[in-house]
Amino acid sequence: MVSTQLIGKLFVPRQKAVDLYDTRAEELQEQVFHRLIQRAAQTEWGRRYNYGGMKSYTDFSRVPIQTYEDIKGDVDRMRHGERDVLWPGKVNWYAKSSGTTNDKSKFIPVSREGLKNIHYKGGTDAVALYLRSNPNSRMFSGKGLILGGSHSPNYNVKDSLVGDLSAILIQNIHPLANLIRVPSKEIALLSEFEEKVERIADTTIHKNVTNLSGVPSWMLAVIKRILEKTGAKTLDEVWPQLEVFFHGGVCFTPYREQYRQLIRSPRMHYMETYNASEGFFGLQNDLSDPAMELMIDYDVFYEFIPLEELENPAPHIVPLTGVEVGRNYALVISTSCGLWRYIIGDTVKFTQKNPYKFIISGRTKSFINAFGEELMVDNADKGLAQACAATGAQVLDYSAAPVFMDANAQCRHQWLIEFSTMPDNLEKFRDTLDMALQSINSDYEAKRHKDITLQKLEIIVARPGLFHDWLKQKGKLGGQHKVPRLSNNRDLIEDMLALNQHN
Repeated sequence: MVSTQLIGKLFVPRQKAVDLYDTRAEELQEQVFHRLIQRAAQTEWGRRYNYGGMKSYTDFSRVPIQTYEDIKGDVDRMRHGERDVLWPGKVNWYAKSSGTTNDKSKFIPVSREGLKNIHYKGGTDAVALYLRSNPNSRMFSGKGLILGGSHSPNYNVKDSLVGDLSAILIQNIHPLANLIRVPSKEIALLSEFEEKVERIADTTIHKNVTNLSGVPSWMLAVIKRILEKTGAKTLDEVWPQLEVFFHGGVCFTPYREQYRQLIRSPRMHYMETYNASEGFFGLQNDLSDPAMELMIDYDVFYEFIPLEELENPAPHIVPLTGVEVGRNYALVISTSCGLWRYIIGDTVKFTQKNPYKFIISGRTKSFINAFGEELMVDNADKGLAQACAATGAQVLDYSAAPVFMDANAQCRHQWLIEFSTMPDNLEKFRDTLDMALQSINSDYEAKRHKDITLQKLEIIVARPGLFHDWLKQKGKLGGQHKVPRLSNNRDLIEDMLALNQHN
């Protein structure tokens, strides 16, 4: 039997390095800044903004803030094989993420340096910090089940791939890591999720799985199938040594109770990770504290825009040492994957400094991302337009929110819609809207695939005047006040539904 305590000693140097976050945050971030600028000085981007002449953060602050729309052309050139555009050399891997206003998907560059110094470093640190939090761990006495996505060729460029970040990580993982993980790479990278779930269940049931890694909503589908196949009531009956789930991608709160019911072992732990397509940013260093520690010595230089200033033409942007506890910030990153002063769309709120700990407080715009679908208002508006065109309907107002998974792993989006002209067929309207959203948003499409994670949306017809009455009740009639289009929890829609019962 492999000794976790013996292997754990290999992580001690890294644990001590993370301890420096308490007192050397500014110094560590400054080192990252200069390393990134020097490395990219001779790229097309670096020459454009005179990286070679930059001496300080003040110089760097003259580089414009970027969105995906701003860099899309450069990224597409890189995907076609051009070198030295945003980052030195040729970037072969691109993480596919949910789209923007004009595109179904974004393609985030993942350089070799980014894999090593951001994503894999984060995975290693997740284990290091977990072993410190749980010194009695025996996770290396068994296998880790890593649930990932799939990838495909990128255009016709040799050795270049595009796909889920998890698939890119599995594809490039060190061969030694394959000795302590399941399923096999062949199964892990299957594109057909139902087949993947089936084969994961078949090949792992009799393994000694001690740890899980993945997105909570997808992992539930795997757990459910394993319990069906074994007849077990809880997962720890199948894997008695299971002790930790490294989770990320969506908020864990809606799933926490379901996992407690499915895994009853008192030794079970849950560790949140903030690993996005754009980089690995945070880890829980205290399993009793939901806040994550910001990982500040990776190839990521951080900046922050106060959320209330995000729409300002010249917002006040601060580096890490300029943040205030309790304030919402839009996260801005510069990385060794060639993202420069890039707004990733997440908002964070710091709970403390030294070390810097934070929670993910939301997105910069209205959204639903309860299951990893990242549905945006622009997607919703376009989908509704198609549904109206197909059924002769006119929508006066609407709001939508998730219905979280029940005991049977059923979940959906619930739309409360006030029509000025009813559709000629409400079922057709619903189906058209559902299909339109899948065509517009690749993440929604993936979650809707064969009803595995996300079932067909539900429409509730709002009584005439509902949203007017709701705004009036809240004292928000007129001016700039608007009905919230998409919410990631049910607080607002439950209020609206209750009011919908009263004429």
